[in-house]
Amino acid sequence: MRVPVSWLREYVDAPTDPAVLEPALVKVGLEVEEITDLAATVTGPLVIGRVSEIEELTGFKKPIRYCWVDVGEDSPRGIICGASNFAAGDLVPVILPGGVLPGGLEVGARSAYGRVSDGMICSARELGIGDDHTGILVLPPETAPPVGADARPAVGLADVVVELAITPDRGYCLSVRGIARELSHSLRVPFRDPAAHDAPGATEEPAYPVRVDDPAGCDRFATRLVHGVDPAAASPAWLQRRLTLAGVRPLGLAVDVTNYLMLELGQPMHAFDVDRLHGPLVVRRAAPGEKLTTLDGVGRSLDPEDMVICDDRGPVSLAAVMGGANSEITSDSRNVLFEAAHWDPVMVARTARRHKLPSEAAKRWERGVDPQLPLVALQRAVELLTRHGGGEPDPRIGDIDTVAAPAPVTIPVDLPARTAGVRYPPERVAELLAEVGCTVSVAGNRLTATPPSWRPDLTEPADLAEEVARLAGYDQIPSELPVAPAGTGLTAGQRRRRTVARALAEAGYVEALCYPFVGPAAWDALGLSADDPRRETVRLANPISQQEPALRTTLLPPLLATLRRNLARIPDGSRDIGLYEVGLVFHPARGGAGATPPRMAVSDRPPPEVLAEAQRFVPGQPWHVAVVAVGDRDPAGWWGPGRPADWADAVEAARTVLAAAGLAPDGDRVAVRPGTYQPWHPGRCAEILVDGAVVGHAGELHPAACGALELPKRTCAMELNLDAVPLPPPVPAPRVSGYPPAMIDVALLVDAGTPAAQVRAALRDGAGELLESVRLFDVYAGAQLGEGRKSLAYTLTFRAGDRTLTTEEAVAARDAAVAEAERRTGAELRGG
Repeated sequence: MRVPVSWLREYVDAPTDPAVLEPALVKVGLEVEEITDLAATVTGPLVIGRVSEIEELTGFKKPIRYCWVDVGEDSPRGIICGASNFAAGDLVPVILPGGVLPGGLEVGARSAYGRVSDGMICSARELGIGDDHTGILVLPPETAPPVGADARPAVGLADVVVELAITPDRGYCLSVRGIARELSHSLRVPFRDPAAHDAPGATEEPAYPVRVDDPAGCDRFATRLVHGVDPAAASPAWLQRRLTLAGVRPLGLAVDVTNYLMLELGQPMHAFDVDRLHGPLVVRRAAPGEKLTTLDGVGRSLDPEDMVICDDRGPVSLAAVMGGANSEITSDSRNVLFEAAHWDPVMVARTARRHKLPSEAAKRWERGVDPQLPLVALQRAVELLTRHGGGEPDPRIGDIDTVAAPAPVTIPVDLPARTAGVRYPPERVAELLAEVGCTVSVAGNRLTATPPSWRPDLTEPADLAEEVARLAGYDQIPSELPVAPAGTGLTAGQRRRRTVARALAEAGYVEALCYPFVGPAAWDALGLSADDPRRETVRLANPISQQEPALRTTLLPPLLATLRRNLARIPDGSRDIGLYEVGLVFHPARGGAGATPPRMAVSDRPPPEVLAEAQRFVPGQPWHVAVVAVGDRDPAGWWGPGRPADWADAVEAARTVLAAAGLAPDGDRVAVRPGTYQPWHPGRCAEILVDGAVVGHAGELHPAACGALELPKRTCAMELNLDAVPLPPPVPAPRVSGYPPAMIDVALLVDAGTPAAQVRAALRDGAGELLESVRLFDVYAGAQLGEGRKSLAYTLTFRAGDRTLTTEEAVAARDAAVAEAERRTGAELRGG
């Protein structure tokens, strides 16, 4: 919100010194983004000049005038100018050589068109006070300073502009009225309310017939009509200047009046050309299939939740957001109907986001607007329009009012003190809330406050406590930090997630933090069937994008999208990328069909049974870990060619995760077996099992999925449900034997489809207590082994804790291991 201090000073005695103004605004919780002294935007001599004589230069492609301008010196200055909207005797702003205009344009004496131009006559745009560049800024002689005087006050540069960041709960501060009220609280000076303006009420018959069919979406709708407005009448210079300084472009008198009052009072309005309306106005929800072309020229398909203003032809305005092109004010409009209403904030917010129309009006409506402003705003609009554009106001006034009175809020009178840790006497609490505008009554230790109409954000006891602390001064709240109790450090789950992330980073993968939003297109690209449970998602009530309206049930869609984006944007064209993410996925809650979660107050902690009931409606949020890789896993170089990533690397990433999670990847609890699961390739997909339960999958993506996602063929991926992996028990200190190991290699012939992990488990079980480790070091398949056969070579390490093993003991243990492998898997000892 940008506002000139001169505008604020009409309603509160605000300081112009930024060093005083900024702390005063911050004191009441208003964040100051920037304070601009407009006088400093133009440096050097900017003076009032009187045009003495004009010489029209000919022979050039455009009209050029050589002007003699009196700037209060001994002799006039000759200045070249291309504008033609001024005449001899006019007063104009002149910047002399040495001056600098906004944007860094330095002005000096220069030769052009056969003359020397000794300065510059300025337009509004060149001075940074408006958008008009069609002609020179001609000053009215009755208000202009003497010739040669500083021109800054006359052109509006003797002002200070404040830019504030208004939080969503302070919508009333998106107006001069609201900011001036807050400054009056901060500075303890009187507030002159611009809404304290006499405004006549509704008449029996409105000036234009209106019907409201949906009072839930629009609980007040008021109208005023002005006949015979001069369509050529321009907005006064002071009004255009204020709009420009506030960041609003002047568009014409009637529209400028509505924008001016929106900025001053906080009441958005709309102006209709009555001659372009057909029949009575009806305020209702949009019908399915209805369309409207808004003022920005965009044709929009309306949603049944949208509120619209219609005539006999259909919608003429997207209510509270933007008017329609079929009823807008034009350069021929003579009869103007002003509308000021009060709309449902939730409806406006959803409509603005649905149509991607974050208008200034919508910004105010969705934050809350004073429902008592419409008649005041209409009266001010009629006065401004008739004063500057002529016309006759219709005496009839329409006002459909179904606004509910603000609900009172009752609090313990000591709640603000208990909340802020500062002693506020009961009378001080009542005084501060009354200062906000509340109607306050105190009975014993209970205080009841009815919020004013302009504060729709005051609905809970905590809101009133915050207002007391804010107006009393946040600086009064002690900044002493409580002594932090001794903590237990990270939880076991947190430590495991950090360990897993560190292990993957050490393995060469780069962490990615992805948005958790997905849409139907993601499931289609992955090739998920219609009944795949991963399609059952938690939908967002107010999604950022309608294409991604749900929360992910798997990490892969956002992570694969990030992989694709990186492939397209890496500057050196590298195609070797490995990413990982440790994050939450979301599964729909099972609260029961038609059931609704309990409503919990914020004043006290809800009882355990209410919290337990609410928990049933919270989506399941397990932690998953995923890895994706493409290109070479081992890079190429002078040492030789690279090795492309394949399904084995994805499986190895899963083993890395399980090892970091506390499970030995070669232990009995972990198993890997072939599987089929979208979006993995059916012949290159592995199931990862822990204690016999599938916890994830790894392998190469299906070619169809790679094509749909625009990824290279044989892209690898792995995803595990980390919460399904049991937390490891405390690890006892290992017993370290000082005796030497006995290491024996065995090569076993098995069927090609026999998993190596299954053979390894059989060797471990058969070897007994003397076995220390089993390691697969070679896999071989060849014609001499026979079709459908392969050789698995293992190193068996034996060791005893109390003696050196004899050869006979080691060989006996090996034979027992081989015998068990033969019994379980049909393995044969090669060379045996």
